[in-house]
Amino acid sequence: MTRAGAADWTRPALFWVEAVPPAGEVVLDGPEGRHAADVRRVRPGEVVLLGDGAGTRARAEVTEVAKARVTTSVLERRHDEAPALRVVLAQALAKGDRGELAVELATEAGVDAVLPWRAERCVARWDDGPRGEKALARWRASAREAAKQARRAWLPEVAPPVTTRDLAAREAAVLLLEATAVDSLATVPLPERGDLVLVVGPEGGVTDGERATLAGAGAREVRMGPDVVRTSTAAAVALGALGARTARWG
Repeated sequence: MTRAGAADWTRPALFWVEAVPPAGEVVLDGPEGRHAADVRRVRPGEVVLLGDGAGTRARAEVTEVAKARVTTSVLERRHDEAPALRVVLAQALAKGDRGELAVELATEAGVDAVLPWRAERCVARWDDGPRGEKALARWRASAREAAKQARRAWLPEVAPPVTTRDLAAREAAVLLLEATAVDSLATVPLPERGDLVLVVGPEGGVTDGERATLAGAGAREVRMGPDVVRTSTAAAVALGALGARTARWG
């Protein structure tokens, strides 16, 4: 709920812009203009949100609507700092649209960055050529649309694919979600700041070799509960637990 008299930063529709000025006129055109004018059908006098995906948003009043073009006037601007503890999702490549679903749900749950992971048992294989570029573009589009739907100030970066060795080389705390783990995500010690890499394996599971490589780099295996969660939903469930256990939801 919005406090009485407080500006509403949650309900107005959000549209992405290159930069958010402190005042003045901002024109939405291209894909965002079409979405605002032709899909959302915004009207003069309506308040919308404008975001740059890097923490800055503005409340703006619609002043003019044309075909695929909307003119707005900035009412107020704010900047949200990135969380002290950033959650980076290493998501195993998934077949069909399950990878895109994983990115969508994780973005809505607050993930700060996504690393597509080329795990050994992935059915999906991203080539280094055009097919891989198209798959990466779909993941990025999923993050962009989900962040818009969630009215997020920060748009999570979706990086190029990484290998297990790439994950092991990162200087960050790493948690590997593993159904057979002894430690629970509900009780495992968590850092207060920096990057926390959350590793979600493919439907076929993480191999012993991958577990050994990650463990050798300091990764800790954790389970979320008594049941097995699908790769497309595991990150979102884990992010909810992390939000409740840390200051990320504060």
